[in-house]
Amino acid sequence: MNGTFADYQELYNLLQSDKTSMDIKTLSKIHSRIITFSYGTSPSLMASLMLKYVHCNCRSIVYKVIDQVFCWSTDLVELNLIIDKLMRTENYRVAKMVFNKMPARDVVTWNTMIGGYVRKVRFEEALRLFRFMNKSNIEPDKFTFASVINGCAKLGALKHAQWVHELLIEKRIELNFILSSALIDMYSKCGKIQTAKDIFDGVQRNNVCIWNAMISGLAVHGLALDAIKVFTKMEVENVLPDSITFLGILTACSHCGLVKEGRKYFDLMRSQYSVQPHIEHYGAMVDLFGRAGLLEEAFAMIKSMPMEPDVVIWRALLGACRTYKKPELGEAAMANISRLRSGDYVLLSNIYCSQKRWDTAQGVWEMMKKKGVHKVRAKSCFEWAGFLHPFKAGDRSHPETEAIYKMLEGLIQRTKLAGYVPTTDLVTMDVSEEEKEGNLYHHSEKLALAYGILKTTSGAEVRISKNLRICYDCHNWIKMVSRLLSRVIIVRDRIRFHQFENGLCSCGDYW
Repeated sequence: MNGTFADYQELYNLLQSDKTSMDIKTLSKIHSRIITFSYGTSPSLMASLMLKYVHCNCRSIVYKVIDQVFCWSTDLVELNLIIDKLMRTENYRVAKMVFNKMPARDVVTWNTMIGGYVRKVRFEEALRLFRFMNKSNIEPDKFTFASVINGCAKLGALKHAQWVHELLIEKRIELNFILSSALIDMYSKCGKIQTAKDIFDGVQRNNVCIWNAMISGLAVHGLALDAIKVFTKMEVENVLPDSITFLGILTACSHCGLVKEGRKYFDLMRSQYSVQPHIEHYGAMVDLFGRAGLLEEAFAMIKSMPMEPDVVIWRALLGACRTYKKPELGEAAMANISRLRSGDYVLLSNIYCSQKRWDTAQGVWEMMKKKGVHKVRAKSCFEWAGFLHPFKAGDRSHPETEAIYKMLEGLIQRTKLAGYVPTTDLVTMDVSEEEKEGNLYHHSEKLALAYGILKTTSGAEVRISKNLRICYDCHNWIKMVSRLLSRVIIVRDRIRFHQFENGLCSCGDYW
């Protein structure tokens, strides 16, 4: 029995509706109607049916539905559509089950899986699948490489990035503006800004995306003057900047404290290029003023905005209040953040701790506990032997824990003899100085650095990535380690890159 279009539409709407009660009995009836009306090969209906069964925690039935799909159809287009829908709804396990069962796969199949993993921040899984693809008989195309390069950039894994780039050359994939931009972005985010510059200099630069990638890359490395030079070159080559270009320039100015230049480019985008500032541009200006200690000007910028400020802007102000110890303005910023995250509470608590207002700081933590907000744990990674080795504060889960802590203790002693004094006012608790120092010694970036030094040869660069901003104490300590060991240490935190060398940091202690 074949169903009509009205039957199909009714079934589709039922499966798409969030309001329809979807117990196992209701689902079974819909499932029966799909089979009765011969809709078992419809990608949209079958993917939606799988999702509903997953939501009902009926995974055993999901396996049967997948079997039914393969009984009725092995059409690649239909199967690829099912995988795409499953990936977009974050049902990776079910998508992988369909993928693994496919008798044949084309490049679209692989791209759908890899691209889905990258979109949903599952970069390591995307890279594993890409390696698997390279052992198959399907050749990757431009879309494959665009996704994988983006994943390497977000992961900050240099060895993976270099391998992917070498493979791109080996496969003789022609660079378009998307791939050129992606490569520049990837090397910038993997800490190889000179390689990013070399690629920029060697490709055709007739698309604004390529210029934006270079300017943004220079911004995260704190190379504001270089970013401004690229912007000037852009004008010479008659490539019109867009809103992303100006966001990159303003971010670069913010990271280097170039207040005068930031004001200039914020005015220039409107007066000369007729680019109206978006909320992100106002946020960059608030960040610029806040980092420079111009908190009243930052607050005035927020008040003058033609649109409602978002949480990113209020958090930029809150971060500046932490740096410059302004609790009253910090409280005002907090009051305007509708959905407070753990980092917001921690920043306000840090402000109070820096002024030794322990009871008030404790009150913030009590509020977090009452609202069920948990602090996001810092995680630092060191790439070694093709794997990312993650560390959390006080982590003892690594197989080489004893050697790592022995190395760290030795480094702590050496730096203390050389004048290192722990920044104990960062510890958010009223305990003894000794306990505070112990808390600081085992931060995630210190553990990752100890492991990096343990595994690399004398004089080799050590690269670390961190999911949050590097703390002041670790920043000062790593500067000293770089001088004592004559090492270049590169740390990519949530905001930017820090290159430590000879006791100095590329950020100039301004971040």
